[in-house]
Amino acid sequence: MRKPIRNFFIKHLWLLLFIGVFAGVVLVFSGYKVIKYTSTDEYCMSCHVHPDADASWKLSSHYNNSSGMHIHCVDCHLPPPEAGTFKYLWAKTTTGLKDLWGYYMKDSADFNWERRSQLDYAVKIVYNESCIACHPNLFPRTLSSEGALAHLYYEENAEKLDLQCISCHLDVGHYNPNYKHERNMDLGMTANSGPAIMYDSATVVTRFENYTEYVPNTAVSFNMVAVQGGTYQMGSPKDEKYRKDDEGPVREVTVSPFFMSEVEVTWDEFLAFFGETKSEGRMNPQTAMANNAAAIDVDGISGPTPPYGQPDQGWGYGKNPAITMSHYAAQTYCQWLSAKTGKKYRLPTEAEWEYATRGGTQTPYFFEGKPKKFTEDRFWNKMFGVDTAVINSYVIYSKNSGSRPQTADKVEANPFGLKNTLGNIMEYCSDWYAPDAYGQTPQQVTNPKGPAEGEEWVVRGGAFDSDAKDLRSAARDYTRSVDWLKTDPQAPKSIWWLSDCVKVGFRVVCEPDSAIK
Repeated sequence: MRKPIRNFFIKHLWLLLFIGVFAGVVLVFSGYKVIKYTSTDEYCMSCHVHPDADASWKLSSHYNNSSGMHIHCVDCHLPPPEAGTFKYLWAKTTTGLKDLWGYYMKDSADFNWERRSQLDYAVKIVYNESCIACHPNLFPRTLSSEGALAHLYYEENAEKLDLQCISCHLDVGHYNPNYKHERNMDLGMTANSGPAIMYDSATVVTRFENYTEYVPNTAVSFNMVAVQGGTYQMGSPKDEKYRKDDEGPVREVTVSPFFMSEVEVTWDEFLAFFGETKSEGRMNPQTAMANNAAAIDVDGISGPTPPYGQPDQGWGYGKNPAITMSHYAAQTYCQWLSAKTGKKYRLPTEAEWEYATRGGTQTPYFFEGKPKKFTEDRFWNKMFGVDTAVINSYVIYSKNSGSRPQTADKVEANPFGLKNTLGNIMEYCSDWYAPDAYGQTPQQVTNPKGPAEGEEWVVRGGAFDSDAKDLRSAARDYTRSVDWLKTDPQAPKSIWWLSDCVKVGFRVVCEPDSAIK
């Protein structure tokens, strides 16, 4: 039986080879046609039904340009063929399967398109090799001096800082009129949305009660809340769900009375400071620091230089919380505000911040509910959805923010009358950060101010993209100085603005005069 079969194959060897080669050619040709068909812009748009994707692409420099060249979806969202056939096909296959799953199993109306347009997400779906494949020369003759400086910085730091082309050119593929990563010389000239009236004098405070501060020679006013001093348990107990090690050990902390701003410092407030003290062009950081350390009146305070980029991210100025300033800028703002009003404004200590946020409570939140009820970090909640009925009333976070900070009128106040202490934007404290800070002081302490020195500052409260578990009153976080300035090509880097952190700001505290009762 085997011999006739063997003879058949031998006799028809060339026919079988021909059939095999033909089948291979058909398979390769069919595969090529499939790859080509599924790589067209029309095919991509058939699944990616984001209503603005097509329009913003056609307005971008990759479509709307003087050369007439059109850069297509796959040119950015897949690696170039030069990177290797296997890498290209693997990326195309995995990306395609993921997209098909999303198209057939998910509702596009539920997608957070705002979130997907932000840099930290975009870097995951754009291949830097594709950018370099089309733009191998980073120093063309048409490049400006600022561009040359930025590209030189990129060459020197791309690998060390994990920089990509879109770290600075986020809008080249999908145009965003609000994206402007360049010197913003006219910042604050037209952004103030406050009343037309200019205040003549600051508020005179004679009693320990809520007051409205009026900043002289500006149109700025804001509300301050009188926070009675008291004693509380700072930190989280060991049995609190999602507790981290740096939240303990729990200490009995006493804080003296203080005033705290009802909401975070808004752009109207911060830009009044910027407009009055701004430096035209870049100022040597050492000079600015020296000037501010020696300043005895408002005229001696050195203010921010123009930012490298658009600090509001296109989300709006006015009553929106001010973001992207450095810790030093926040401290200098307090210095300026103190000089303008004759009061003692500063950043809150970490102990003051947590006391004010708790509002007299000792539970994970100042409102009813536990983290496991609100968090998405549980299989059950991911499958069936989280309970948002209570938390949405008090907190701007990942579930209701629309991936951007919101004005204070979107939430209700805590028991002390403060808004947005949890969520919306992270808030600077005056303390240096240390993971073991609580263990460095006695179990009973009055007005602690944190470590005497450090490398990073404490930030509290979480932000608009935070999960509920990270918004607990005791949850701690800290600045990331290097990561938050990665795309700033200046040498030295700005002491005023953060080019890569869009979710940090601050609120102010005022120390009561000794005569106030």
